[in-house]
Amino acid sequence: MRQRFGPKSQLAISAIKTTVARYKTVQTQLRRKPIHYATGKKDKKGKEIYLIVPRDLHWLWKPICFQRPQADLVRNRDWSIVADGKKLSINTLQGRVKARFVLKTGFEQYLDGTWEFGGAKLIKSGTNWFLHIAVNKEFPELARNDMQHVVGLDRGIRQLVTTYDDQGKTTFFNGQAINRKRRHYKALRASLQRHNTKNSKRRIRQMGNKENRWMTDLNHQLSKTLVAKYGPNTLFVLEDLVNVRFATEKTVKDKRYEKVSWAFYQLEQMLTYKAIQAGAAVITVSAAYTSQRCPACGEIKKTNRDHQLHAYQCSNCGYQSNDDRVGAMNIQYLGTQYIAGVKKPKFNKKKSANG
Repeated sequence: MRQRFGPKSQLAISAIKTTVARYKTVQTQLRRKPIHYATGKKDKKGKEIYLIVPRDLHWLWKPICFQRPQADLVRNRDWSIVADGKKLSINTLQGRVKARFVLKTGFEQYLDGTWEFGGAKLIKSGTNWFLHIAVNKEFPELARNDMQHVVGLDRGIRQLVTTYDDQGKTTFFNGQAINRKRRHYKALRASLQRHNTKNSKRRIRQMGNKENRWMTDLNHQLSKTLVAKYGPNTLFVLEDLVNVRFATEKTVKDKRYEKVSWAFYQLEQMLTYKAIQAGAAVITVSAAYTSQRCPACGEIKKTNRDHQLHAYQCSNCGYQSNDDRVGAMNIQYLGTQYIAGVKKPKFNKKKSANG
């Protein structure tokens, strides 16, 4: 590669690392989505039996290509800020290039001398070049005995986030308008897919990028609002959604898209780093029975929750409330257990006398 294109050693190494990382990412994605072939047979419960065929990189039809010109740069070796912070010095195939830059609003906070710059990615978008810089700063971890407030967060589709705090207050962040917009994107995508032309495929990619940017911005706004609302010394408690899906087998086909495609994990990541910067903390707890447990008497019963009416009614003590609110209350309770010293708080369903 160096003989053919002539990059400096560090640029060559970075290009190889970036390419290898992209292949590893695709390999992981392929492993998570094996091919399912119908066998025509059914199990004892009458469900279709599928032959599952795992996939790896051998399933790729062609090499992975980077659609836009880009380069990963190492701090001080490939890029640096010069001229008293007014110019960028960037290593290129034709040598060093010094260029003026325009800062995105809000970036000035990272130039106060307390942040450490790391690697950067130079990428072309349209006719402009952008330099995405990684920054790092050590923040003190909030000690358990300094946690003064506990907020439980229940994530969902109808209500993106429902919070319940130690003052007994509940806040709903409604997602109905967002879901309507996402269904609009889905309808446009389906319409373009029917044309199956080169232009329609290009528009689908553009639409996907636009939707992803919109979702990312929403998660930024939501996480920022949560941190600003509750402030420092707050413990945010979320249910661990790893390997948890929103029961899509019981959902009508038209609504499955909303249930599996919202970026819940992205919201968790953004909330985590924003909370740390604000002197707060985030933990995840087991999601087991958080939607089934009565926050008043502790009874755990699946039928107490009505998904269609979004309501919860305890068959033991008669307690009633919104089902998302009940989830947030139970999650908040697990947070109080964590502060009390329980390392991994969770709910356990008691076995009946009959076993």
